[in-house]
Amino acid sequence: MKQFALFLLLLGALSFPLIGTAQQSQDFGEFVVHYNALNTNLIPPQVAKGYGIQRSSSRALLNITVLKKVMDTPGTPVGAAVSANAINLTGQRRDIEIREVKDSEGAIYYIGEFPVHNMETYRFNLEVSIDGEAEPLVVKFKQQFYTE
Repeated sequence: MKQFALFLLLLGALSFPLIGTAQQSQDFGEFVVHYNALNTNLIPPQVAKGYGIQRSSSRALLNITVLKKVMDTPGTPVGAAVSANAINLTGQRRDIEIREVKDSEGAIYYIGEFPVHNMETYRFNLEVSIDGEAEPLVVKFKQQFYTE
């Protein structure tokens, strides 16, 4: 799983010119929510197979990680209830089914797949509910996708 996380982070950074956005994050004081979305055909076949991800230029993967800030560390992974939807520019809404993935080293990821069309732009709405926190953390971002 560590390889999967590293792969997604590297892919986000390397594909910056290709997809217009890379790894993104939003700071909420005690917590940081990291998120990115990319076409699933950019994921190597063996990684996609291992995590049950359907590879296609017309499918995208939303990846979310929640970290609690801990001084002098990258942070501690935090479990959360994550919900996501995306609305395209014509107002069509897609609810994205999110599943939790945990690795043996303690990392926690939330991933969801959804179909995309060439040059389709989505406005994403994420709600991250952490146990013990009164309000969910809300993340909004926009991204355009390109298919082959």
